[in-house]
Amino acid sequence: MGDMKKYQGVIPAFYACYDKEGHINADGVRALTRYLIEKGVNGLYVGGSSGECIYQSVAERKLVLENVMAEAKGKVTIIAHVACNNTIDSQELAAHAESLGVDAIAAIPPIYFKLPPYGIAQYWNDISAAAPNTDFIIYNIPQLAGVALSTDLLKEMLKNPRVIGVKNSSMPTQDIQMWKDEGCIVFNGPDEQFISGLAMGAISGIGGTYAVMPELFLKIYALTQAGDLATAREIQNEACRIIYKMCSAKGNLYAVMKAILAKKGVDCGSVRKPLPALVDSDMAVVDEAANMIDTAVAKYC
Repeated sequence: MGDMKKYQGVIPAFYACYDKEGHINADGVRALTRYLIEKGVNGLYVGGSSGECIYQSVAERKLVLENVMAEAKGKVTIIAHVACNNTIDSQELAAHAESLGVDAIAAIPPIYFKLPPYGIAQYWNDISAAAPNTDFIIYNIPQLAGVALSTDLLKEMLKNPRVIGVKNSSMPTQDIQMWKDEGCIVFNGPDEQFISGLAMGAISGIGGTYAVMPELFLKIYALTQAGDLATAREIQNEACRIIYKMCSAKGNLYAVMKAILAKKGVDCGSVRKPLPALVDSDMAVVDEAANMIDTAVAKYC
């Protein structure tokens, strides 16, 4: 499978960056890219759930990736999520991503209509065929996609030599062990169980809250690799408390995290409708969560 070291570590899921009119803010994309690289992350996962991909056009998703690559190419690993709810658009994004030189592409299964396993396999293989020189990662997120990866489907996909692994966002860490037994690498998805995923054999984590507190997840990873599980668990528990606090707002979680980043000088705008923006009362949650992050970083990092 080639050099898998580039997929190790902490890989934040990249946030959508909008201007005041709600359009893609290319300057914001570049600023967030620089910010995360400076924090020492190992890679970026662009165009996934955290990037609000299902609310963006093909052209907008290309624009985001182009600006990320302009800042990040050669500095960190880039994984581009390219799935749309039809094959043609997904292939267009896959080919575009390969032309930019990303390290890997990724895709969820098609949503809404429930396809049989062979239909999902055909969809993924068609996408992979549009980027024949690029690694392919299966994105397993059954709670949102409505379909779960099975061992039989994974075995079928591993016949494709470009398929290297699974971004696993199902909650059971047992799934990580099962996918590893089939010979692929696994990226831990749920941020609340990063340490557990690593313990079960995940090579790294791809997470939606990493970008707002990268220092904490980088420390968890480093401590886990060094065998200091007690301290890593302590930081993981604090990261979970921060996540719970951010989720307590009336506005969408990503709106909360973008507001926290704005306090740090990184303007990502708000979220795109129909995701709910923050209301005035949410600013207390933003401030408290930001303080929790700063306190934890000062204590552990």
